[in-house]
Amino acid sequence: MNTTDTHRQTRTWKNYFGLTARGFAMGSADVVPGVSGGTMAFILGIYEELITSIRDIASPQTVRLLAGFKLKQAYDELPWRFLLAVGLGIVLAILSLAQFLEYMLQNQPVMIWSFFFGLVLASIFTVSKRVKQWQISRLVGLVIGAVVAYIIVGMVPLETPNDPWFLFFSGALAICAMILPGISGAFILVLLGKYEFVLSAVNNRDMITLAIVAAGAAVGLVTFAQILGWFFKRYHDITVAVLMGLMLGSLRKIWPWKETVAYIERHGVQIPIKQVNVLPPGWSSEVALAIVLAIIGFGVVIVLDYVASRKQDEPEEPGVPAAAEKEFADS
Repeated sequence: MNTTDTHRQTRTWKNYFGLTARGFAMGSADVVPGVSGGTMAFILGIYEELITSIRDIASPQTVRLLAGFKLKQAYDELPWRFLLAVGLGIVLAILSLAQFLEYMLQNQPVMIWSFFFGLVLASIFTVSKRVKQWQISRLVGLVIGAVVAYIIVGMVPLETPNDPWFLFFSGALAICAMILPGISGAFILVLLGKYEFVLSAVNNRDMITLAIVAAGAAVGLVTFAQILGWFFKRYHDITVAVLMGLMLGSLRKIWPWKETVAYIERHGVQIPIKQVNVLPPGWSSEVALAIVLAIIGFGVVIVLDYVASRKQDEPEEPGVPAAAEKEFADS
């Protein structure tokens, strides 16, 4: 568990507040079907440390410490401060923004999709710098990731039960997608027919439903982080290339202008289940505002990447994971 020791020793309360803000950004993205919290983690420079920290929770060393009731040692070594800070931000975003984003998706979808389209498009360029050397294998991984994401985001939602076992399964599957850049956990819930059900549970504070989904998410998160961490450790560049492909393919879902070609009716309300991307319907103030929001989203990522690169050139600054990738590779 030495990959995050330096970070825990040098981070200040200001740094942890920044991590909570990044978690808030991740949670905001997670609520929107089509935008991945993993993409936001990539954009904000905490993705690999996040996977490492989650992996540490279920590592053999942690299991041995807990089995031997060495709770203090486990408490000292686990990256709980990092996970708590990021997790708090995610939870705050979901609880505070669920209603607002639900309203925006229903009433101003073009605006919110435009902003996120700019975010994801810029993140593809910034993440590409994490691949140390582009080779044929990396390009193949990029194409495979793009094709997989393109197909997934084009699927039609299913009608599924609201039984506890399926809610648990939905939470586990959605959280796996949620930490994959490019595949939205919220959209997986849409495909499983559980997005509106879970969003309603959040807004209505249905704690039983949320607890079942959260339990599934916890199991899925720890399990999948082990797999993803293994790939990062052994096939770093190919893994990053595949994740880039996932983001690239997800642009199909995030494109702001769509035409609905199929509906389903639930409780007297028509819900679109199949949409095709179209060009903007001529020049208008709405189109202009959408382009501005996309540019702002693009610019936000570029600025964040610039700030992150500046900090990486100053590794002595407390709380900055300047050598995160190197530490991950050496773990």
